[in-house]
Amino acid sequence: MYNINEILETVNMISREKLDIRTITMGISLRDCVSDSSKTTMRRIYDKITRLAQDLVKTGEDIERDFGIPIINKRISVTPIALIAEGCEEEDYAVFAKVLDDAAAAVGVNFIGGFSALVHKGFTKGDKLLIKAIPEALSTTERVCSSVNVATTKAGINMDAVKQMGLIIKDCAERTKDKGASACSKLVVFANVPEDNPFMAGAFHGIGEPECVINVGVSGPGVVAHALKSLNGADFGTVAETIKKTAFKITRMGQLVAQEASQRLKVPFGIVDLSLAPTPAIGDSVAHILEAMGLERCGAHGTTAALALLNDAVKKGGVMASSYVGGLSGAFIPVSEDAGMIDAAKCGALSIEKLEAMTCVCSVGLDMIAVSGDTPASTISAIIADEAAIGVVNNKTTAVRIIPVPGMKEGDVVEYGGLFGSAPIMRVSPFSAEEFINRGGRIPAPLQSLRN
Repeated sequence: MYNINEILETVNMISREKLDIRTITMGISLRDCVSDSSKTTMRRIYDKITRLAQDLVKTGEDIERDFGIPIINKRISVTPIALIAEGCEEEDYAVFAKVLDDAAAAVGVNFIGGFSALVHKGFTKGDKLLIKAIPEALSTTERVCSSVNVATTKAGINMDAVKQMGLIIKDCAERTKDKGASACSKLVVFANVPEDNPFMAGAFHGIGEPECVINVGVSGPGVVAHALKSLNGADFGTVAETIKKTAFKITRMGQLVAQEASQRLKVPFGIVDLSLAPTPAIGDSVAHILEAMGLERCGAHGTTAALALLNDAVKKGGVMASSYVGGLSGAFIPVSEDAGMIDAAKCGALSIEKLEAMTCVCSVGLDMIAVSGDTPASTISAIIADEAAIGVVNNKTTAVRIIPVPGMKEGDVVEYGGLFGSAPIMRVSPFSAEEFINRGGRIPAPLQSLRN
């Protein structure tokens, strides 16, 4: 039973501290949709998604109303389309993205993820066709998100894929230059990608997942920041304990919503992703948590240590609240989606190099980073390679979601609105990595991958 103080505390977290459920994501296997006919495959894909997810949005809205818990997004993830489309004769995989978009629109979800390929050790025909189709797919659809896994600790880094993704990102930017290169915001390049991630743009339904599953992503950086502001110079042990207790409460709410959605939809509950997912709204910032620990600005010396403490404490608190924690689970640092990160980047406290150091200890990687539109594809590829190396060597997930905005230069700001916020154009190194990227091949797996 909950006592009155716990109920009032939760109400206060929601009304004043921006606590919400960021997403209920339904994962759907499309493996039984495969056919040697593209028309048959696409019809099966559409029919299966609209059948299984027809009540997803309504169920989310009903839970919001019944429990008073804001649920920001309802989403779908599907089996990587490179695997599903490979058996048919179609070579223009953008048509599969259109089917996904139509199905997502029909059931009313915000996004659908899974226009994806896993190429960490090499390419199949389907992988090549899917990657080639990404710019067309993302520039002509509204809800489709794409991801490509280019590295794992076991396999090393596929540098041919890294090179190609730099070119693909540039193409996506050019095709949506009148929208601030918005297609790039729906594309993420991974190392060690998780198969049960409910967050976009990187969500897909892994091949080891069940037929259909409900995964939930929580939020709550505003709640953590509020809790820390009352500590007034307390030592780091106290800071960590406070974050753990707060993360426990946030995750329990996520567990409640996940189980309720699972029961109402008659779909198995998968995981709670306990990542602290910020928004551009004031009071909902991971950067402000770090500043509440005593940093003048996020990006100052000490930021990486503060983020390491935060990430560890969130995980420790979260795993006590749910037996099934998965996805990314930790703290997100997307620049454009975090009011504190935006301010830190604008005033020069936060650089790409500092963000790269921070990604060694946080959940994901370089996320929603805007750079000048004339940034070479080889430089973007090199940024991806650096992040992949961090993930591979440290046996963790890392990723890059970078936006080279045509016509903009360092110091400009591109406005997206909504959860995507606004992105200051950040400085990149002017020195070339083209010769390095052009070597191609595969960077071997590190010694620590030999664990058997």
